[in-house]
Amino acid sequence: MKERKRRDFTREPTLAASASKGGKGSSRLFLLFAICFSVLLLTIGLSHIRLYEVFHPVLLSAWPITESRLIFTDPSNPYPYSRNSNPTYIKVNHAVLLPDEIVLVTNHHSLLSIPNPDLLKCQYTPPASSHSSRHSLSAKAKLNLPPLSLSTSLVRCPLGPPGFSLSLSTSPHSRHRPFQWDHLAYSALFDPLDNSTVVFAKGFNLRSARISDPARYRCVFRRDLSNPKYIITSPVITAAQEIFRCKTPLTVLNSYRKKLDMPLVSVKTKDRGAIALPSVARPEILKRYRRNHKKKKKHSMCICTMVRNQARFLREWIMYHSRVGVQRWLIYDNNSEDKIEQAVNSLGQSNYNITLHPWPWIKTQEAGFAHCALRARAECEWVGFIDVDEFFYFPYGLTIRDVLKNYSNQPWVGELRTDCHNFGPSGHKKAPENGVTTGYTCRMLAPERHKSIIRPEALNKSLINVVHHFHLREGMRSVNVGQGVMLINHYKYQAWEVFKEKFKRRVATYVADWQDEENVGSKDRAPGLGTKPVEPPDWPYRFCELNDTGLRDWVIKEFKDPQTGELSW
Repeated sequence: MKERKRRDFTREPTLAASASKGGKGSSRLFLLFAICFSVLLLTIGLSHIRLYEVFHPVLLSAWPITESRLIFTDPSNPYPYSRNSNPTYIKVNHAVLLPDEIVLVTNHHSLLSIPNPDLLKCQYTPPASSHSSRHSLSAKAKLNLPPLSLSTSLVRCPLGPPGFSLSLSTSPHSRHRPFQWDHLAYSALFDPLDNSTVVFAKGFNLRSARISDPARYRCVFRRDLSNPKYIITSPVITAAQEIFRCKTPLTVLNSYRKKLDMPLVSVKTKDRGAIALPSVARPEILKRYRRNHKKKKKHSMCICTMVRNQARFLREWIMYHSRVGVQRWLIYDNNSEDKIEQAVNSLGQSNYNITLHPWPWIKTQEAGFAHCALRARAECEWVGFIDVDEFFYFPYGLTIRDVLKNYSNQPWVGELRTDCHNFGPSGHKKAPENGVTTGYTCRMLAPERHKSIIRPEALNKSLINVVHHFHLREGMRSVNVGQGVMLINHYKYQAWEVFKEKFKRRVATYVADWQDEENVGSKDRAPGLGTKPVEPPDWPYRFCELNDTGLRDWVIKEFKDPQTGELSW
């Protein structure tokens, strides 16, 4: 041992001497080793970092979670629908904290149909002092506010005073901690085509329009995800954006087939000790569907859209598109506060086939469109993805039916792309009384981007989409439809009182909100407007390069009452 130490010590001056004598050769070897080692460390580091090619906005909650901000419900406390009906209760299963409201997910499936829904209140209770319990507080100390809206199973409540806890007025005891909206599995579908479960989840910040490695994730099924002893995991088949397609475990598949209560489903990484995202997602079972090009579906043309406070524009948009060949509309409501249910019900009474689907999840338009494409697949040959301020226009008098008929014998065509013309305020300082199609007639000269009509069965399994167009499965292709055949009039820059609503929040996941100081020069912004909702003096006359009255003239011809001179809407 002493000899070995002696040899080691005597070797050091020899190496030092050789280094000083060897000069450049040894220095180069050392430098090469240092570079290689640095590259290795950088590679390891980057493997744990996600790089973003586009801006992914993160909204901060206006109401941070504290121990006192809990949701209270009591399943033993009945909610009296009427004196003559059997007692039934509404139980809050989950609560989700959004930036400016709270969504309560209940056990009920038809809140809109209960008698006297106005009796249901969001109840806020102040923090109990150390000398009194929560139950001893007087009724006067509690604040009851009407919900922002009710839907099939959701109750949207205002945030309420800071420090107060929230409950439904009928059930004040058992507690739920609100989940954060941006770290959540929020919806799910069971796809009988391949027996997979599609989960929509926020929290992994995957890139836009890119396939991610599914081997990094696992799906988690169980009625109580908080108990690791009673959960079932399964492989993820595809992962992209906020969409995870999972293999459905056999036991879960059997519960689907027997129509038992749906389990919660979530997603987690495969890292050791990883915890599944909180979840409010119980899979909705899609209608059974088999690919059969010879058998026609119920509807040749449907439209999916996502709206927020667009009720006053629906009638014109629905009636117009019905005339040019649309048969069914699937409307995803993203927290509207303008009584959109009444507008849809009124149109339904006029025999327009419309489904209003509550979709409270913010910054999730791409996921919502994927969700809608799957739900439309069994009934719709083609599905268009456009907004309520966009109208299909046929310069030579065709209809959507005429256009689609050209591709009925071309099953390899999965997507039709059509150009968009952006219209400006056209001199209007207020919204035109007779609607957008006759009111706005001045547009930009060059078309911008495109929107799509797709065959739902042609979509890639990942369901990747960039708001209005999807990735297709192998063997399918897109076709550009000429402007002489079909295009879209996009009434994008309307009178200021309408346009300023865009500043509140954008629905797309990977698009910065108008007031964010990010991607200010993007085409998603209004040129020269900036990030402040301040009307420029010349706003009514902007975005006007060409006077285009083609659609206006057709609408007046088709919809004007010859006796009263008024349009149908």
